Amino acid sequence: MTKSATEIMQEIIFAAVIDSIEAVKSASKGLPNTLLRDVNAIHANVTFADLPKELQSAITASVRTAFNRLMREGYSVAPADGRTPPASPAGRPPDRRRPPAPGPRPPEGRHPPRGGRPPRKPRPPRP
Repeated sequence: MTKSATEIMQEIIFAAVIDSIEAVKSASKGLPNTLLRDVNAIHANVTFADLPKELQSAITASVRTAFNRLMREGYSVAPADGRTPPASPAGRPPDRRRPPAPGPRPPEGRHPPRGGRPPRKPRPPRP
């Protein structure tokens, strides 16, 4: 039974997350305070160099394994150095913007009112 690309990617990401958690646990050397500090140090703006060495090597190994698995499953991984042009999306919808309206353009900083209705006339004061 063949697996879909989504199933393969889910398995790859799941394995990478589990490997990363194990690496963080091994980096703490069994000390709960160190483990908590290392986990709290991971956030959205953390860089690869800021991670513990064990976690860096686990991520590197996971990426290498993921590429090898994708290649083994028959997916191609192309270099991004410009030798192979990216595939253009087939059936791209046409540009649906309207052409500019004919006639003179308004002066800079002044635009015609938006909307389909003309501005309302002020109501007469109530007696």
